[in-house]
Amino acid sequence: MANWVVNNWLSVLVLVTWLALNVFLFTHAFLSYEKGDKYYYTREILGLCRRTLRKQLDHNLTFHKLVAYMICLHTAIHIVAHLFNFERYSRSLQATDGSLASVLSSLSHQETEGDSWLNPIQSPNMTVLHMTFTSIPGFTGVIITIVLVLMVTSSVEFIRRSYFEVFWYTHHIFIIYFIGLGIHGIGGIVRGQTEESIKESHPHMCAESFEKWDDHDSHCKRPQFEGNSAESWKWILAPGVLYIFERILRFYRSQQRVMITKVVMHPSKVLELQMIKRGFSMEVGQYIFVNCPSISSLEWHPFTLTSAPEEDFFSIHIRAAGDWTENLIKAFEQQHSPIPRIEVDGPFGTVSEDVFRYEVAMLVGAGIGVTPFASILKSIWYKFRHADHNLKTQTIYFYWICRETGAFAWFSDLLASLEQEMEELGKVGFLNFRLFLTGWDSNIAGHAALNFDKATDILTGLKHKTFFGRPMWDNEFSTIATNHPKSVVGVFLCGPQALAKSLRKCCHQYSSLDPRKVQFYFNKENF
Repeated sequence: MANWVVNNWLSVLVLVTWLALNVFLFTHAFLSYEKGDKYYYTREILGLCRRTLRKQLDHNLTFHKLVAYMICLHTAIHIVAHLFNFERYSRSLQATDGSLASVLSSLSHQETEGDSWLNPIQSPNMTVLHMTFTSIPGFTGVIITIVLVLMVTSSVEFIRRSYFEVFWYTHHIFIIYFIGLGIHGIGGIVRGQTEESIKESHPHMCAESFEKWDDHDSHCKRPQFEGNSAESWKWILAPGVLYIFERILRFYRSQQRVMITKVVMHPSKVLELQMIKRGFSMEVGQYIFVNCPSISSLEWHPFTLTSAPEEDFFSIHIRAAGDWTENLIKAFEQQHSPIPRIEVDGPFGTVSEDVFRYEVAMLVGAGIGVTPFASILKSIWYKFRHADHNLKTQTIYFYWICRETGAFAWFSDLLASLEQEMEELGKVGFLNFRLFLTGWDSNIAGHAALNFDKATDILTGLKHKTFFGRPMWDNEFSTIATNHPKSVVGVFLCGPQALAKSLRKCCHQYSSLDPRKVQFYFNKENF
């Protein structure tokens, strides 16, 4: 736990601050309704009405999801609370016992002077359904609830992976959500006594003598009520301004000309694009958003940069994994057609930028998830060629897990040049390759076994041999902990959640309780 806090202290600070602010504001609103004189008569009908407090923040993907879960939870509480409110409103209106609640409910909407009603249900025949669809709070509440359900259900991983367009377009109806949220409280269903009425007829003195409110000689007059002004806009204003500013900035950056200098088709339907753009500057492991207007002017997809900061271009590798990527690859495969125009926004930072802060680094990529580490490995190659003495990293363990042999060809030239460079510099132990093939049959395994004694691997051409099956992570972590008993090890993953769970568990298990000994810190790429 301590390792996680140290590695994520900024996220922890933001999260704690956000939660503390929401707890404070919720408590403040709760006590206002529970203790305030303004809502004395409202409590006589409802007992208590709770308001939902929401704040839209988006620090990173994990925090974004947490906020979404909190919004869903509080929305459910908000809806259930109002259903109870409407039931109490209806019951108070139908009561004939002459109680204070029934008298307050009889203050009708037909008053000639002022707006003194307290119960929004005007007659015993009015249903909750009618009240919902004929009032601003009710109607906007239905709209934003439907929007929220659509956004949440279209955000599940299956939809995102298989039908990204559905997720993308549905997620952008948040604009309707914010508009509805901003005007949701205009109707003022939950009402309180006006300040002037409190001064004239304070509830603590006049509530007990409510039968005499209409008497001319009574000092207690019939109370007057008013609805609250809408407050949701206070939560929306700042994020809305920031969002508009970000969209303008993104539009400006996307309009800058991008020149495609090289197009390479790799095995397993992987497209490599090498590009240049004026003023573009990157660090290892960063990513960009890419848009192709000829396919969709609204869709922007994130891709990790596979080039190194030392190179005079930037590159990405795109695997066919949906309609958009398949259409993009087809567009570049058409030899007699002009090259499609590409717009780029970024780069943006990720956890892989910190790889050179660690003495020992474990880089784990699954399939196309190897792309952020390609940038790191290229940068290492340049650093060694230019004898960079500021390089803190002493050893790198590179794990690449693939289902098919063709995937290894994506970066085979890079891995071979790195292997040769380390050997020439006498740094063979600096870079350790661990390549694993999970999708294999007896023919592949038999062919590899027959050629095992050769100097180079039959599948990759590297001197490091390819392993068949999945890594035994307990063995890998145990070996690294033994080889580096006093080092800080950074574990970086770009891969599935199941693998992340295993690596996170191993990091905790093999980190020493003594801070002076080996410590593993887990980092995962998120898009």
